[in-house]
Amino acid sequence: MDSAGLLAYLETFMAKEDIRTKEPMSRHTSFRVGGPAGVFICVPGEEELRRIVPYLYSHKIPYFILGNGTNLLVSDEGYEGVILSLGEAFAGLEIFDTQMKIGAACLLGRMAKEAMEASLSGLEFAAGIPGSVGGGVVMNAGAYGGEMSQVVTGVRAMNEQGEIMVLKKEELQMGYRNSIFKKKPYIVLEVNARLQSGERGEILARMQEYNRLRQEKQPLEYPSAGSSFKRPEGYYAGKLIMDAGLRGFSVGGAQVSEKHCGFVINKNKATAADIKLLMEEVQRQVKQQFDVELEPEVIFLGY
Repeated sequence: MDSAGLLAYLETFMAKEDIRTKEPMSRHTSFRVGGPAGVFICVPGEEELRRIVPYLYSHKIPYFILGNGTNLLVSDEGYEGVILSLGEAFAGLEIFDTQMKIGAACLLGRMAKEAMEASLSGLEFAAGIPGSVGGGVVMNAGAYGGEMSQVVTGVRAMNEQGEIMVLKKEELQMGYRNSIFKKKPYIVLEVNARLQSGERGEILARMQEYNRLRQEKQPLEYPSAGSSFKRPEGYYAGKLIMDAGLRGFSVGGAQVSEKHCGFVINKNKATAADIKLLMEEVQRQVKQQFDVELEPEVIFLGY
């Protein structure tokens, strides 16, 4: 990567404090691990993004859009490309009757809370998911029977040429932990959602119940990326891992949670290598014992 040329270009229209080199990714992921990013850019607004992305694309510089870092494992060696972190300008939220317009950098928890305050139902499942709205759409995040595809009606996005696109729901190809954004280099900018009118107290009670279940069943006291593996058809990943005798299994400082075997946790100063090796061993053992392929839900960066 021609870092010098990129930095010189960026400094023609961006503040220096929004551009960092060798930024430790351990500061930006929920696993709390990861080496440095080649260049880390805090993107202040859409106009800057429209100038950055086509430059990276035309110069064949790899880049990654960072949400809240809750589904990401960055290697200990880091990522040689560019990390784009969308700033506050991308975190807006507006409500019109039963419609919501939400910026990609808005957190799912805030979106769910604002909906509840407006007596709108449909986002209770998202209250305890720590990711961003953009990331939630990319992976069609879900929990407790709800998922983003149930409420999203369209997305405003940017392609690699910096052109703005408005994608209707049927164009989003949202499936289990999947969407068109996993297949195309489009960047989610803004999400439209349709909810249902409800009773505020009932909505709040459901959110509190889901959060109680999370506290009770998930190892929230340790750094992790939530569920480490996708649910295989006809099975539950956590149960397969438990039945394989891997509850509490460790590699270095990484461990299969004793509280919920679907979670790989950073229990004691794990490295990214510890976490990746542990996940690979879990996959190997489950395949060997049950002939089931576990597919990671975690995104690997810098490998």
